[in-house]
Amino acid sequence: MRRLVIVTGLSGAGKSQAMKSFEDLGFACLDNLPPVLSAQFVALVERAQIDRAAVSLDVRTLGPFGDALASIEALGASGEKPELLFLDADTETLVRRYSETRRRHPFREGVAHLTDAIAAERAALAPLRERADHIWDTSLMTHGMLKALIESTFAAGANRLELGIIAFGFKYGVPLDCDLVFDVRFLPNPNYVAELKPLTGNDLSVAQFLEALPDTEEFLKHLFAMIDFLLPRYRSEGKSQLTIGIGCTGGRHRSVYLAHRLERHLHAQSETGVSVEERDLAR
Repeated sequence: MRRLVIVTGLSGAGKSQAMKSFEDLGFACLDNLPPVLSAQFVALVERAQIDRAAVSLDVRTLGPFGDALASIEALGASGEKPELLFLDADTETLVRRYSETRRRHPFREGVAHLTDAIAAERAALAPLRERADHIWDTSLMTHGMLKALIESTFAAGANRLELGIIAFGFKYGVPLDCDLVFDVRFLPNPNYVAELKPLTGNDLSVAQFLEALPDTEEFLKHLFAMIDFLLPRYRSEGKSQLTIGIGCTGGRHRSVYLAHRLERHLHAQSETGVSVEERDLAR
């Protein structure tokens, strides 16, 4: 396997968020895996021909569930090269995070104070911390900062901003998952031109009709400039998926044509992972 990352650390230090970030980067992921099953998970991932995996081991399980440190050493002995990422945070930060989420600390059983539970977990995880290849203090990190650090460390150069463009009709409702919505109903509607009504934005006659309108190219000039401005900034904030909605009245003519114009522009900018959905084309 090209990259195998074991994520562990203190409860509340960001392990779940880290696993979500690895998943966004294309890693095969499994959270809270009993250590005894780690070798089976790695074998399963390899049989699926996936070369990157991240797993969060459940360090609280012992006995028949296995020991985390022993499982990591066994993976190394088998020829894998697991990298251990240990997430830490100061006690004050962990107490604040637990008070915000109101979750129960896994070491709280039989312990009167949360700080005592945190101290007990620190002691239990000390051997893993000593073995770690990467130790990160997340006390001052936002989710975006943690994701950016994971990407730069474990997936440098990965372009994981998936771009989805949805052409839709406002008469059928705005798609719920859109991050950006552009209303193009200001352009004359080809639906009111008899010979264009049965056609769609994918037909040459509709394209020629829209391209003959001065406002079409003027709108696209501003749209392209805005998207080009936003994409690197979304990436710097750790965004992994962006959905752009382009809506006209019925979702068959203007929005379809403009969605594909945006798609071609993005491809010309060397963007990958661009998809177009013509949601209401068959209505």
